[in-house]
Amino acid sequence: MSYLKFDKNLMINLEQSLPKEILRTNQSGAYHCTTVVGCNTRKQHGLLVIPIPEMDNKPHVLLSSLDETVIQHGAPFNLGIHRYTGGVYSPNGHKYIREFDCENVPRITYRVGGVILTKEKMFISHENRLLIRYTLVEAHSPTTLQFRPFLAFRDANGLCMANGNLNGDCDEAPNGISCCLYKGFPTLYMQFSHKPAWHYDPHWYNGIEYVKDLERGIPYTEDLWVPGYFEIPIKKGESIIFSAGISKVPTRSLNKMYQNEIAHRTCRSSFFNCLKNAAKQCYLKDHDGDFLISGYPWGTVLARNTFMALPGATLAIDHKEDFESMMETALAALGHFMRTGQESRRIHGIDLPDIPLWAVWAIQQYAKSTSVEEARSRYLSVVAGIVDYILDGGHPNLVSEANGLVATMGASRPVSWMNSNFNGTPVIPRTGYLVEFNALWYNALMFAAMLGENVPEMELRRERWLKSAGLLKPAFVDTFLNDYGYLYDYVNGTYADPSVRPNMAIAIGLDYSPLDRRQRKGVLDVVTRELLTPKGLRTLSPKSYGYRPFYVGSPEEREVTLHSGPARPWLIGFYADAYLKVFGMSGISYIDRMLIGFEDEMSQGCIGSLSQLYDGNPPFTGRGAISHATNVAEVLRTLRTLKKLNM
Repeated sequence: MSYLKFDKNLMINLEQSLPKEILRTNQSGAYHCTTVVGCNTRKQHGLLVIPIPEMDNKPHVLLSSLDETVIQHGAPFNLGIHRYTGGVYSPNGHKYIREFDCENVPRITYRVGGVILTKEKMFISHENRLLIRYTLVEAHSPTTLQFRPFLAFRDANGLCMANGNLNGDCDEAPNGISCCLYKGFPTLYMQFSHKPAWHYDPHWYNGIEYVKDLERGIPYTEDLWVPGYFEIPIKKGESIIFSAGISKVPTRSLNKMYQNEIAHRTCRSSFFNCLKNAAKQCYLKDHDGDFLISGYPWGTVLARNTFMALPGATLAIDHKEDFESMMETALAALGHFMRTGQESRRIHGIDLPDIPLWAVWAIQQYAKSTSVEEARSRYLSVVAGIVDYILDGGHPNLVSEANGLVATMGASRPVSWMNSNFNGTPVIPRTGYLVEFNALWYNALMFAAMLGENVPEMELRRERWLKSAGLLKPAFVDTFLNDYGYLYDYVNGTYADPSVRPNMAIAIGLDYSPLDRRQRKGVLDVVTRELLTPKGLRTLSPKSYGYRPFYVGSPEEREVTLHSGPARPWLIGFYADAYLKVFGMSGISYIDRMLIGFEDEMSQGCIGSLSQLYDGNPPFTGRGAISHATNVAEVLRTLRTLKKLNM
């Protein structure tokens, strides 16, 4: 039985099926995303969504959807589904669905009378091309398939309105057509493995609604252009492959292309394999280097998310070479900033003060996954350079002070991962001494000293690093540890923020923590009691002022809520590390049970992946980006940690 499989009863119930989404990417920045029934519910949904470097390198929806119609005895049965103005769904093709499974590729089985038809979708690796294979499993009379493409040609975060500016011409292509609605866009080629009959019948389909955008309080209605339709007769046992891409394809090669691609797929046959696939979907390889996208459908390449997610998204799934190549690209951008103060064109946020600290943490995970010797050989000079850069006052917003602590200015601009803001002004103005910054800094000093051990040219630098760490450790305890046994979130002058937040979990989960075991346990108890949920750690305790657990409402309301209660799965990685450091081998079964809540999510939301955040109160509904690299990565890293301990 397939690990991810939904039957007829769920599929025909739109209340249950519409919240379930599927995502496929090609590691070149393009993706396909929609719901399991094929009804687009977000403006970012589409069959072929690609970045266009010549314009702005942002994702653009070219082909929004493709409506299939089964024709027998002259009677049409439309398998498509759209939501129109007023919440009307038409046509209602979901009623013909008998099964959906997603082990190798997303596959829907339709039954129309005596006709059984399967549809399988496949994205080609490192090429902006989607393939859909239709197989007629059963039919008792002559059958024809009709295909009607819905075109958008717009930014994935925009909407299309009916207009007279488009180019409605369609040109002939091998076994299909090509078209380009607006100047500056690439040409879209729609081709088949069998020669179709093309009927030019252009129309605007007006008032298509996206219910997820409606819920988010943002514009949600658009018009799509349908230039006509294809018709192809199909015989029982026969397969037809549809290709949508930005270049011509030899149509005779489509079947071989499909078979070659499916041979390299990892089956989504387990919790681990689902997360492995989800992690690899965030890989991005292009002429500028190798990157990690923060998530889908509106993610980009972010410096912090890159360093935080790299270990889990690569090393935890035995992709060491990908760690090294992506780290090389990221460290080049960081090094350029450290030398010149210039920000990266491709990796956003490289100038933020905690980025060098997370870079060292990621290298530390590499050392644990491979060996200290290999990490020393490859990254010692990088780590040493980062630590000295901070100690020498090189960073414009991370100051190493006489007491060993590092300070940052975050009152007017968000500087940490808790970066919700209104027009650039932080909702939570964390400034001064931030608890995770200083914990990461202590960890970086100690790791650098360990990595440089027995390296003669590093002897004087090690002495300096260890001296700084020696000053920082007691200062950290005096500054952050309060009488209630937990850590202040940030301290600015005489103000110590008493909010119970998960940043203290980072401080106790690091390999080198300024806290001793007893102090770690005290903090861990508070985190467990007030922040732990089945979907990760809350961003604020229910006992703290301003707790808002549900990430709903207008954009402004959601921005306030973002770090005021909803849970983040990635924090479970640091929580698990802390728990195992405090309780040792006896904590393995407990952490294993904690991961059950994440496995439950494999059949919810974006199936096979984890959402950006979850409501802080039951039923812990997934919200935000439907697939989030850091969440996937840290759960993978935790799974790998448990596996090693159980060996």
